Amino acid sequence: MASPTVRADGAAAHELPPNLLDRLVARVASDGAGSATVPAPFTGKPLATVPLSTADDVRRAHERARAAQREWAALPVRERVKPFLRLADTLVARREEILDVIQLETGKARRHALEEFLDVALCSLYYARRAAKLLKPQRRQGMMPGLTRVQELRHPKGVVALIAPWNYPFALGASDIAPALMAGNAVVHKPDTQTCLSSLWVLDLLVELGLPEDVWQIVVGDPAEIGDPLIGEADYVSFTGSTRGGKAIAEKVAPRLVGYSLELGGKNPMIVMADADVERAARGAVRACFTNAGQLCISIERMYVHEDVYDRFVPRLAELVAGMKLGTGLDFEAEMGSLTYERQLDAVTAHVDQAVAAGATVLAGGKARPDIGPLFYEPTVLTDVTTDMDLCAGETFGPVVSIYKYRDEDEVVERANDTAYGLNASVWTKNAAAGRRLAARIQAGTVNVNDGYGAAFASYDAPMGGMKQSGVGRRHGAEGLLKFTEVQTIASQHYMDLEPPGNVGYDTFAGFMANGIRLMKKLRIK
Repeated sequence: MASPTVRADGAAAHELPPNLLDRLVARVASDGAGSATVPAPFTGKPLATVPLSTADDVRRAHERARAAQREWAALPVRERVKPFLRLADTLVARREEILDVIQLETGKARRHALEEFLDVALCSLYYARRAAKLLKPQRRQGMMPGLTRVQELRHPKGVVALIAPWNYPFALGASDIAPALMAGNAVVHKPDTQTCLSSLWVLDLLVELGLPEDVWQIVVGDPAEIGDPLIGEADYVSFTGSTRGGKAIAEKVAPRLVGYSLELGGKNPMIVMADADVERAARGAVRACFTNAGQLCISIERMYVHEDVYDRFVPRLAELVAGMKLGTGLDFEAEMGSLTYERQLDAVTAHVDQAVAAGATVLAGGKARPDIGPLFYEPTVLTDVTTDMDLCAGETFGPVVSIYKYRDEDEVVERANDTAYGLNASVWTKNAAAGRRLAARIQAGTVNVNDGYGAAFASYDAPMGGMKQSGVGRRHGAEGLLKFTEVQTIASQHYMDLEPPGNVGYDTFAGFMANGIRLMKKLRIK
């Protein structure tokens, strides 16, 4: 068993300019009564002091957002999208700055911070180009063609409460907030305290680019302190996080019949078919399993390898994983960075240690690396994992994957679907058509053929979300914007009422309507 190599950190010191930090933390909706120290995961040393919001701060943020939303919604869509059209160019120009912020608050490798940068730039641009068309009033077929005119309108929900996770704070904050704002809503946003700086950075930038000051409010604090007013005063709730957290939110909003979307946990499978290109699949698995140190809802945690290629694939994957470069540099050299929280390091360690004690075999990794940084854990590959081990079915959310051998397609579909989750999956084969057929049998909101997760996630014209315990609703595609709207149907009746005219009796009227159905079917009007 080998261990990954370590890149020496020859990059800049792990800190952000004080003037930048001062500008960002001033964007928190807070009276300044309390604060929290955000540590840098790479070093454990303080990175920033962030003001905390109180319950009253959150209520006042809702008030400001609601007042600003009325004027914002009254603007034409072409005006609302302008800050986001400007955003793409400005992000490119200030790329290095935001990559530093993301790395230092999360501990991820720069190549994985780059994915967040790309997501915000491309997703916000997608909606900025399409919002006007998606929100335009639509003509719909009326009950009586020529006599009933129907129009579908889209109105903003009002104030959206958006709760973003710590693992992809820039992408899963800004990329959801952009369509919510373009739809005419205001947003009260709670990022995780540890990773709030990237959200504050993009808010500050968008205000500079023309976004009205109060339509996006950021509150920071403990959910126990600010969760109730955050959710209780919202017209819609968007949440990305754990399944447990999603269920708690659903229970809170149910009495008010407020809509919500939830992207939750996953125990995502990867299937290597008998005809797969072993080298390509093994290299793809490294990215699918260990991007952001596995702290990715759509990361692969279970791998099913056909018996015909198992003995070639598994050693090659173990070799690649053992050779991965770990490091804390603010450059693109490291292939994997740190975990973000100590609790996540504890959870990963517990899963692996319990599995090994119960008989699992470690092919690569398997231990923490405090010599690199306080929260580093080696990318880990396990075999001989059984159902009595916690990591077999439970979400690890770290750099750990377990490998299983399978014989035929029906077997692997059954095993891939044998989970409470259904977020993402991956299929590897030289026959893309066969891969798509297999993918259609997997109970997951997205399935990638010859890729781990990025092909589906970054296809912004298609919806992304979970089945089963992995969520409700979708981001991306038309639904990713329209979910932030209330749909209204307006139907006007012309020339003839929906009842017998004049002295015509209902028997005659019923016959007329019945003949009309036959005629409309024959003419394909209906």
